Amino acid sequence: MNQPDFGMDAPVRIDTSKPHPARMYDWFLGGKDNYPVDEALGRQLVEFAPVIPVMARMNRAFMHRATRWVADQGVRQFLDIGTGIPTEPNLHQVAQGIAADARVVYCDNDPIVLVHAEALLRGTSEGVVDYVQADARDTAVIVEQARKTLDFERPVALSLIALLHFIGDEDGAYELVDRLKEALAPGSYLVMSHLTPDFHPEEASRKVIDLYRAGGLTMDMRSRDRFARFFEGLEIVEPGIVAAEEWHPELGEPVPGQEGVHSGAYVAVARKA
Repeated sequence: MNQPDFGMDAPVRIDTSKPHPARMYDWFLGGKDNYPVDEALGRQLVEFAPVIPVMARMNRAFMHRATRWVADQGVRQFLDIGTGIPTEPNLHQVAQGIAADARVVYCDNDPIVLVHAEALLRGTSEGVVDYVQADARDTAVIVEQARKTLDFERPVALSLIALLHFIGDEDGAYELVDRLKEALAPGSYLVMSHLTPDFHPEEASRKVIDLYRAGGLTMDMRSRDRFARFFEGLEIVEPGIVAAEEWHPELGEPVPGQEGVHSGAYVAVARKA
């Protein structure tokens, strides 16, 4: 298993002056690797919509099911961008549970994820797990670093889970996905989940967007048509673009408390021909 040098001898500078999506997601999932500023915004959101922690778990459960499904298709390489703070089971644990020799590269831009990168690297002896510290928009850096572990001449499963609603159109959300798709070999898969306003009243979605933006974070909930644009040039597999809880629920266990709750997220898995 890879044991890369993350430069941990140098001090890791963590900005605690404003919330970060990875740390907020950790708080929603009941983790401890977050700061008062993350908890403060998280509490505002949960006060407005108490089901948000359940929705976060439903999103993560989709990632587990999709990873399992892609591994069952024979894919043995995974690139997870915006991985977040380690929460078991991590993507590599799911993938290597299907194929012990699976190779996984994680990527995130939050320094606190870097601090916990060692936990992300605890994979099987047959497989390889690596970590890249980079912003999702720095696609050239991500692909260059990921090539140390992944063979881009062979299929790769690219996971962009609960990431792109934090990147607006003006910041190049579609362009970065296009660049990543271009780097993938035929037979690769794109796995995505994305918050949407389509399933909730307009005023509720606007309130959530305003709370994120007041915290200094981009929040762009995309409609179904805007979400579908990310998959242009790919073949979306069954059951198509659906809510997170509707994507092959038989491949996993229900999230406690999810009955009667809508995930508020579109998901899809698509194949590059």
